[in-house]
Amino acid sequence: MSTRFFADPEAVLGTVARLFAAEGAAREVALLTYSSPEVTETGYDNWNGGTTSYTLYLHVPLSLYPQLQEGMGLLEQAICDKLQVFLESFSNQQLTQVKVLPAVVDDPQWREKAAAWLTGSKVSNQGRVRSDNVAPLAVDGLLFRSQPEVHLYRALKAEGVSFAPLPVFVRGGENYRRIEPDFVIVHSGIILVVEVDGDTVHQETPAEAHARTSMLQHEGVHIERLNASACSNPEKAKSSAERILGIIDKLRAAR
Repeated sequence: MSTRFFADPEAVLGTVARLFAAEGAAREVALLTYSSPEVTETGYDNWNGGTTSYTLYLHVPLSLYPQLQEGMGLLEQAICDKLQVFLESFSNQQLTQVKVLPAVVDDPQWREKAAAWLTGSKVSNQGRVRSDNVAPLAVDGLLFRSQPEVHLYRALKAEGVSFAPLPVFVRGGENYRRIEPDFVIVHSGIILVVEVDGDTVHQETPAEAHARTSMLQHEGVHIERLNASACSNPEKAKSSAERILGIIDKLRAAR
């Protein structure tokens, strides 16, 4: 696997992503999962038989790149360091650095979209840069942390209910807190928070998840947790959306 890295890094990067997932390093996992790798020769030293130096460029979607700005250097170095275990035995080839770049997108309408952004029409309060758990996927101009969340978004949208995906909630005062629940549904007078758990970017224990959402739960908001496997495809997400609406109906009837 190591000998092929400089020609085709995909297998090694997949293994490294799993190592980071085992550590709960969501930013590193998201970066490796949603980036396109490019290994480029960036140096050569002919001493002692010759040594070739390479740089790994990770091209990330524009929706993800701004979320990685804080601590970018540490993120790049962490990935570079983790890769060395696969490459240390090859003295004539070395990976000297990892660089994260925004992927170039060929968009003939970029001027129109930029003009729309300047007018404020695309301003969003969705959770993004300030979170340690980045949202790398974009659908309908909205951000999501995993594909199961995208499936559930589309299923809830098809049901015609009012909901907010990945909104920002802030509690002020001395005990300041900021949280970004996966979904907040407002339907039939009920407010329900839905959290999609169990994929590679959700590494919380049940106790940690409860602590994170308690600021809303203590205000009377209902919390429902779904395993990512319950939304792993559009059909399952549709069933989950229907079950969520059924829960809301029961909560309303119990009032």
